Order: sequence, then structure tokens, then C-alpha cells
Amino acid sequence: MARALMFQGTGSDVGKSLLVAGLARAFTRRGLAVRPFKPQNMSNNAAVTPDGGEIGRAQALQARAARVAPSVHMNPVLLKPQSETGAQIIVRGRIYGSAKAAAYQYLKRDLLPFVLDSFARLRADADLVLVEGAGSAAEVNLRDDDIANMGFARAADVPVVLVGDIDRGGVIASLVGTKAVLADADAVLVRGFIVNKFRGDADLFASGMRRIAQETGWEPLGLVPYFPDARLLPAEDGLALEQPHLVLPRKAGEDIGDLLRIAVPILPHIANFDDLDPLEAEPAVDLVRVRPGAAFPGDADLVVLPGSKATIADLKALRAAGFDVDIAAHRRRGGTVLGLCGGYQMLGRSIADPTGIEGQPATTDGLGLLDVSTTLSAEKRLEAINGQTSDGAPFAGYEMHMGVTAGPDCARPFARLADGSPEGAVAADGLVMGTYVHGLFANDRQRAAWLARFAAGPANTAYEDSVERTLDALADHLAAHLDLDRLLTLAR
Repeated sequence: MARALMFQGTGSDVGKSLLVAGLARAFTRRGLAVRPFKPQNMSNNAAVTPDGGEIGRAQALQARAARVAPSVHMNPVLLKPQSETGAQIIVRGRIYGSAKAAAYQYLKRDLLPFVLDSFARLRADADLVLVEGAGSAAEVNLRDDDIANMGFARAADVPVVLVGDIDRGGVIASLVGTKAVLADADAVLVRGFIVNKFRGDADLFASGMRRIAQETGWEPLGLVPYFPDARLLPAEDGLALEQPHLVLPRKAGEDIGDLLRIAVPILPHIANFDDLDPLEAEPAVDLVRVRPGAAFPGDADLVVLPGSKATIADLKALRAAGFDVDIAAHRRRGGTVLGLCGGYQMLGRSIADPTGIEGQPATTDGLGLLDVSTTLSAEKRLEAINGQTSDGAPFAGYEMHMGVTAGPDCARPFARLADGSPEGAVAADGLVMGTYVHGLFANDRQRAAWLARFAAGPANTAYEDSVERTLDALADHLAAHLDLDRLLTLAR
């Protein structure tokens, strides 16, 4: 049976996903068969697995770091928020149901057997399983029937390393406070702690590491400096979108061919926003995230409406923010609009939800920029695809959506799949496009075609190579600041 070690955090976004990815690559390079595992994830950033399911994007990246294909067993429970208090529940890659937050607490006890079985399957085929917790280990109010943190660790008898984030401040109190609120039977599972995202002179925090160890009795396992290239890897969830973006106006007389400015409205239920990571990595692209209340850039070349987990609700939010007026004005000026998945549905004439997939049964007007209409349905399409867009540029991505879109503009497909079938729609003037393809821009030739369309600078990023180099650099970074042999010894 494989060894296992679990990484839990003092809070969300402390860097657990990145640590597991980097360690997965580091131990894989040592010749170990490594598998990532996250019992329960909450994210609208998901990936399609070869077995036709979906898991959290972070686990797909961790699988890539371990140089294995992603599996639904790596993330057996995925919660996809559809409102402030409710989420769609994905179990082993398939829709299990939906529940409000309070009701879900009672469902967790029914999901634990699925979690433990998936964990056992991974263990049977590996030398080492790296387990990632969710949120905070200190959420003792949710401890009953917990499957994400200490509940799983105790049920599976997996030792725990606790991760704190010094970049947000208060890391000593966070770690010591976590020990204070944990039940004794949970605290005994914690073998040590890591302080992550450190900036500055490490010697200045040596006394801090000693104090945490003294107060908790846990072994200090490392002080990990901030890893700036983390921005080059797909983000786990919407917390990444909270990073500020500085919008610089174009200088007078500046050649618009020097830069492709892309405006992306950020809506409450945005999903799979990592679709835009490869574009944002291009030096010739200025990708502007526009939040409600912010000014919409009037000089944008391209507006992209990204995916959504609650299309009708996000369309309402888009209108409430006045983005519909901005997008219409952009279109009148001859600007280009691209809708991805839920964004594609918004661009049509209407969205019908006759069975209440997203809430109460309803039909709502779309933005009317594409002559298509969408009907939402319970059947979810999850499939890896490849093909080429109408300009001949290739892509390899995936579809992940509920609903069928049809109408006259589908006669001008956005793309052709490998089997020759049409996909997506294009308006008669060619300036408004919609597609269900996720991962479109990861192909270098596809990105180059978009830059050429707007006479922007050349595509300078080999995206997939960049991800691989970053994973290797992350593994080197962690190996320099953590004792990998000691972590392997702690695993059991």
C-alpha cells in the first residue's frame, strides 16, 4: 500500500494546491509513482478526465505534475457553486445532485464511502499519495461528518502537515490558533508545519518558527519563499481573480497593432476562467478584468464573455452592472465579441431553463448579438475534443456544459471538430462568435491566429512548454527549502 501524506491549511489560498503540485513533480522525478488526491474541492474551475468525468482544475494540474492522466478518483467530490448558499455536487465526475450549504452537511456522511474507496484505488496503484485538504483545518464548526480535512485524515489514518501563509499576515497566530481549536484526536495527526509565501530575510523569522513549534509541539518542516511564477500555472478557483490589475491607457499616437487589449467582465459565477491564461501570458496581450462598478475599457479590441456555472444569474448580473450597454457600444464601434460556453449562451437571443436546472424554471432574453437560442437540460456534455477554427488554426480542448444551442448563426460554425461536425456559431458580419470549446487558447497556433487577426505583436509564448518548465522550477524551489526525505519519512 502506498504511503500517504496530507497537506491541510490554516485557511483558503495558503498555497496547498501549489505545494502538492510541486511535490508531485519533485517525487516523480525521484522515480516514485505519485498520485494527487483531494477528497472534496469547491471550485468552478474544472477539467475533463479521459474517463469522461470532471474534477477540480488543481487536481488535473497535480496529475500533470505527477506525469499521469487525471482521474475522477483524484477528486471524488467536487462542489460547483451556483449561488451564495448552494452548489452542484459532482461525485466521481458525474452530477450527484444540488444542495444548499446547510443540507450538504448532512449529505457528507453518505459521500465518505465514495471518498475512501477512491483513495484506496489510488493507493493501490502508487508509491505515494499526496492529499490536499480544503479551506481551513480550523473550521471546527464543520467538523461533524467532515470529509475534506481532519474527518478524512482520521477516517483514512493519514498524517497531516499544516500549511500557513505568511504573506497575508498573522501566520503565527493562525498556526497556533489552529492547534488550540483542534480536538486532541485530530491534533495528534499533525506531524509538522510549513510556512509558505515568505518574502525577505529568512533569518528574521527563525524565532517565529521556533515559537510556533514551541506552542504547538509540531515539527517545523520549512519556510518556503514566495514563488512568483505561480501566476504562470492554472489557478484553482476564483480567489486568483482578486489580484489587482492595473489598466494602462494607450499613449497618444500609440500603434494599436502593438497590443491586443481584451476586456473580460468578471461575473459572480465565472467558471473555467483559466481558458484565458494562455492569452494573458502573451506579452502582446493586455487582458483587463472588468468588475462591476469599474469602467469598461472603450479601446478594447476584443470582449470575451467567459464560462459561467449559473448562466441566467450571471446574465442578470451583467445587465445590473451595465456591461450589456458597454458590450453593445463596443459592437457598434466594430469591435469583436467572443463567448465561451456560458458566455456563448448569453450572446444569443434567449436562454430557456424549462426544468429549473439553475433555479426556478424561466426563459430570459439574451444579449441578442448572435441569432441562436439555448435550452438548458439536465444532460451534461463532458468530452475531450480537438479540431480547427474556421481560419484553419488547430485546437485541443474539452466541452463541459449543460444545454443545447441552435439557430441560424450555427450555419456559420466557429469551428470544425476532428470528425467534421460543426461547433459554435458566428454572426453574419463575422464579428460576434460563440463556442463551447474550453482550452481553446492553449494551442500556440490558435493564439497566434488571434493575435494576427488584430495585427498585434507575434505570439511569443510556447504555453504548454511554459507550464512544464514552471512545474520543474516549482519542484526545484520546494526541494531547496523543504526536506523531501523527511516528508517521505512522515508519510505512511
